[in-house]
Amino acid sequence: MDNINSLPALSSHIDYLLRLGDSTLVLGQRLAEWCGHGPVLEEDIALGNIALDLIGQSRLLLSHAGSLMQPPQSEDQLAYFREQFGFRNFTMLELPNSGLEKGQQQRDYAFTICRNFLFSAYAVLLWQALAESADRQLAAIAAKSAKEARYHLRHSSDWMLRFGDGTAESHRRAQDALNALLPYAQEFFSADQTEQQAAAEDIAIPGSSLKPDWEQLVQGVIQDATLAWPPSWNSSQFRSSGKTGQHSEHFGFLLAEMQSLARAHPGANW
Repeated sequence: MDNINSLPALSSHIDYLLRLGDSTLVLGQRLAEWCGHGPVLEEDIALGNIALDLIGQSRLLLSHAGSLMQPPQSEDQLAYFREQFGFRNFTMLELPNSGLEKGQQQRDYAFTICRNFLFSAYAVLLWQALAESADRQLAAIAAKSAKEARYHLRHSSDWMLRFGDGTAESHRRAQDALNALLPYAQEFFSADQTEQQAAAEDIAIPGSSLKPDWEQLVQGVIQDATLAWPPSWNSSQFRSSGKTGQHSEHFGFLLAEMQSLARAHPGANW
C-alpha cells in the first residue's frame, strides 16, 4: 500500500481519528507485552483484557478513519504498514514498560500501572465528551469506549492506592513512575491546529477543556495514595509531540515488533 506519509495532507477529521486510534493501539501493544509476565495470574489476565479492550477500540477508530481516506485504507493497512512518522499516538503510551532508563529490560509494574492510571483518567473524560460528537460513528465508539475506560481507571486507581500506601519500596516505585510520566501527560492538553479545526467542526473536544477535571480526578487518587504531586507540573515547559508524528527513540522498536509478522506475510490471513 502507499505509505501514509506519501498521501495528500490529511483532513483534521481523519488526523484526529488517527490520534485516538493510534493511542489505544500503541498502549494495547505495550500492555500485551505483560502477557505471561504479570506479577500474579489475576493481573496477567486483567492486563490482557485491558489490552484487548484498547485494541478493540483502535480497530473501530482506524476502520472509521480509513473509510474516510482516498483511497480507503483498512484497519490492518493503517496498523501494520505505516512508518513511524505516520503514527499519531501520545508519546507517553509508547514508552517501554521498564521505565525511561535506557538499556533497562526489567519490567516495572508500577510504571505500567501509573501510565494506565494517568491515561485512563484522561480517556474517561475524553470518551464521555466525544459521545456528543457531530461524527455519529465516533460518538458511538466513544459511548462504548467510555464504559471500558471506567473499568481501566478503577483497576489502575486501586493499584495506585496499593502501591502508594503499601511498603516503602512500592511507594518509591509509584512516586518515581509518577515523576517520570507526568511531564508526558502535558501532551494530552496541548492544543494544535488539527485539534482546533476538528473541535470547530464539533467533531473533537479541545484537550485543554478536560485538564481541570483530569487534575481533580488524578490528584484525588494521588493524595489518597500518600504520593506527592510534583510542584513543577504547572511550570513545566516540556511537551512531547507523538501526536504530530515526532516520537521517542523507543517507538521504532515497538513498531518493528508489532508489524513484523504482517510485513513478512503481506496479505496473509488465517
